[in-house]
Amino acid sequence: MPFANFKFPEGVVDAASKEEIIHRTTAMFVEFFGEQARPYSMVLVEEVADGGWGRADETLTLARMGLTKPE
Repeated sequence: MPFANFKFPEGVVDAASKEEIIHRTTAMFVEFFGEQARPYSMVLVEEVADGGWGRADETLTLARMGLTKPE
């Protein structure tokens, strides 16, 4: 089963963007594996709490990345 897991800072990806990520990722799986992969494709879009992840030994926050949480 093709599987993709996307993680984004909480609040920076709206519902429409999540839906587009799911559709486009599924389309990529189908392009690569064929139409038979569509019903078995799984795409997980997760939101991570601000400061709940890091890279290169640095805790990332929206402020450090120069992002703001949409109102």
